[in-house]
Amino acid sequence: MTTASRTPAPCFDSLLDQALRGELGPAPVTRRITVAFTTTQAARHDGRHGGYRNEVLSLRLGRAVGSCAVEPGALPAGTVEDCAGADVAALLAHPLLPVRVAALDAYLMDAHPHTPSRGAQQVTIPAGSSLERSQARAAAVVDLLDVPPGGTVLVVGVVNSLLAELRSRGLTGIPCDLKGGTTEWGEPVSTDALGEIGRCDAVLASGMTLGNATFDPLRRSALEHSKPLVMFAQTGSAVLPRLMHAGVAAVCAEPYPFFWLDGGPGTIHRYRADDGGTS
Repeated sequence: MTTASRTPAPCFDSLLDQALRGELGPAPVTRRITVAFTTTQAARHDGRHGGYRNEVLSLRLGRAVGSCAVEPGALPAGTVEDCAGADVAALLAHPLLPVRVAALDAYLMDAHPHTPSRGAQQVTIPAGSSLERSQARAAAVVDLLDVPPGGTVLVVGVVNSLLAELRSRGLTGIPCDLKGGTTEWGEPVSTDALGEIGRCDAVLASGMTLGNATFDPLRRSALEHSKPLVMFAQTGSAVLPRLMHAGVAAVCAEPYPFFWLDGGPGTIHRYRADDGGTS
């Protein structure tokens, strides 16, 4: 096993190339995915007017599970079967971006799990209802923001609990999502994140941006505008901490199983670039 590189990759594709060259752990051609599966969810919380759907591709490698959210129904038939038993190198070069993201996430999660020695601060999401756990996760995420009182946060990937948490702290959220629409409170949702960066103090973005190819443009734009970029990551929870110091200020990493899958307590992992990041 090679020593993990301490030089941050400048973008997702560079990190992918480092993994393929075996610079971040064992030669990926020697590691095989044992289980591939999708998790499909529909949620409608008590006290909320709307609902939402999620679909996540997950790959099991040894002790680790790597994940990438996709639009429901977007994965071609047979994707899961193609991934099961495949070597990691093949999946890191797969034509489907969500497969590459999930494979890289599994590979890094196995080789470099979330631990305090790598800069991870473990936070417990207490047991509770789906809404209670969503609100607790939102509070843990928003804690990572360094925004002045009354500030404005661009939220890329609309999560109503995050918008509610920002509002409770006197912050203004600018909701943005490729699907558009409106928020729980009837606010219009922008579809142009890059066009909104200039009027915010910080950016709070979903790891799902990795799987739809919008992460690197968002990261570059945040750097150009000197806006701190904080990621909340079920998708790519082991990937995004390695992109700190390359435009990501902080990450709330939430590997599978996610808070919405279980009513018991769970653990998320927070990273801040100011604390040294991953090794």
